Amino acid sequence: MASRKIQIIDQSNFEALVLNADRPVLLDFTATWCGPCKLQSKILGELAEGSDAVLIGTVDVDECPELAARFGVRGMPTLLAFRNGKETARRLGVASESAIRSLLGAAIPAAPAAGMHA
Repeated sequence: MASRKIQIIDQSNFEALVLNADRPVLLDFTATWCGPCKLQSKILGELAEGSDAVLIGTVDVDECPELAARFGVRGMPTLLAFRNGKETARRLGVASESAIRSLLGAAIPAAPAAGMHA
């Protein structure tokens, strides 16, 4: 189940929400029939609930083939990171929360390790 904080991205809102975003953006290119995409969606949902520092969006490649083609997405799930309207990183396949944080750089602060105190 996708988080309510994950934005559905399509051709009609791509420019406003991704290219003109005032914060980093992480797009998950996915499909409803893709098993690994369901796992990725769960990880992204947990990440989205923990931070507003990054806009997390999902692009259904079957409903938005033009966006998938525009970015050369051929496999799913594919994550694309954007800053200032430009793609800065990408990853093919299911990514762990730590791999996603790494993909985004310092945009999402890491969760404190168990047993660590401020």
